[in-house]
Amino acid sequence: MSVPPKFAGLKLPAGTFRKTQHTLEMYLDYVCPFSAKMFNTFNTLGPIISQQYGPQLQVIFRQHIQPWHPSSTLTHEAAAAVLRLAPEKFWEFSAALFKCQTEFFDVSLVNETRNKTYERLAQIAGSVGLDERKVLELLEIPESPGEDGQLNIGNQVTNDIKLMVKADRVVGVHVSPTVFFNGVEERGISSSFTAAQWGEWLAQNVV
Repeated sequence: MSVPPKFAGLKLPAGTFRKTQHTLEMYLDYVCPFSAKMFNTFNTLGPIISQQYGPQLQVIFRQHIQPWHPSSTLTHEAAAAVLRLAPEKFWEFSAALFKCQTEFFDVSLVNETRNKTYERLAQIAGSVGLDERKVLELLEIPESPGEDGQLNIGNQVTNDIKLMVKADRVVGVHVSPTVFFNGVEERGISSSFTAAQWGEWLAQNVV
């Protein structure tokens, strides 16, 4: 959990107090329309935020899997693969995935195999500069049992997904989008926030 700047004294000082950043955490699900709405608006502000608030504000995209959307896990696994291979491409990949999120809704996938869905997700990663083959290698599920006969073997990012889910459960996040500011849920921020409203909120809270 992050520490608000006004609580910087809670940190063990190393001789002198150091300036602490504010932390904005957005819990988003790739197959949630409201998450897409929030991300797409906020993402347009990226250059402005970096210029005006760079030293003062840390923004974190928290991957939030919602199990009532079965494909949520698959899309977040793809993002986990991107984090493994090219973390600097994560936000760009997220933007590309949100733009075509309806392709991963229930009806869109009802007759598609899991590995086929991974192929399409790898293609999206490829569109932002990653090696599709390497992404797919991290995601594909083998079609035969493991050496010990194990059938429920997951893929190479399964352990990463477990850590993300555990982190969400610790703070009790239920639905997306949910926003935390300095470790506390910020219910005043809505998915319907316009760019202007985001600008106002940041000006009032990031000081």
